[in-house]
Amino acid sequence: MADVSSESPGLRERKKLRTRAVLVDAAMDLCLKQGYQHTTVEQIAASADVSPRTFSRYFPTKDAVFLTLLEDYAHEVAIELERVDAGVGPLEAMRRANVEVLTRVATRRVGRLTTERIVLMLRVINASETLKQAALEFRHGVTQVVLAKRMGVDVDDRRVRLATVIFSATIVDACGDLVSDTDTVRLGPLIMVHRLNEALAQVAGMASDVQCPPADADYERAYG
Repeated sequence: MADVSSESPGLRERKKLRTRAVLVDAAMDLCLKQGYQHTTVEQIAASADVSPRTFSRYFPTKDAVFLTLLEDYAHEVAIELERVDAGVGPLEAMRRANVEVLTRVATRRVGRLTTERIVLMLRVINASETLKQAALEFRHGVTQVVLAKRMGVDVDDRRVRLATVIFSATIVDACGDLVSDTDTVRLGPLIMVHRLNEALAQVAGMASDVQCPPADADYERAYG
């Protein structure tokens, strides 16, 4: 038996990445077969031929392994977000970044993303209310940093949180019913593009006639 301690850092890291990938694939396969609620950590570990303890070294919870689909997607969006013109507002910049990634994935592999991976993300996450809520609350650190930089504020600024909450709620609501193909809908990146564009247009329309006095004036009236 090979001495694990003698393995190079590069080899150990590659083995970890392979094990992680096997765990993710096992989790997705089980979830599609029997549903999220009926899939356990023990089943995922057994399917991947590792112990539950090994699973916990890679993922702290069952949710975490499924949310890797969102992490892979958000990673590519963050890269694209940095390429959007600096003069574009936060919500439009997020729209453009998401649409660009999804449009490219429809024709070729982008990082770890493929059309099949997008379909899997939709089917698995949207079939579980637990995972849909987790997707709504999901925050990608790098995306938050890029968004804050674009807005010229600190990453903890409430305006970054507001933009993130609005966009997350919009995309989850727009795509949350995409679980399987129908006569009029084929799961994949392009239906996500269509739904996202349509939903954000509706958000923009609803917000267009909002008339708010300056925040400072409100404050002065209440506390001045």
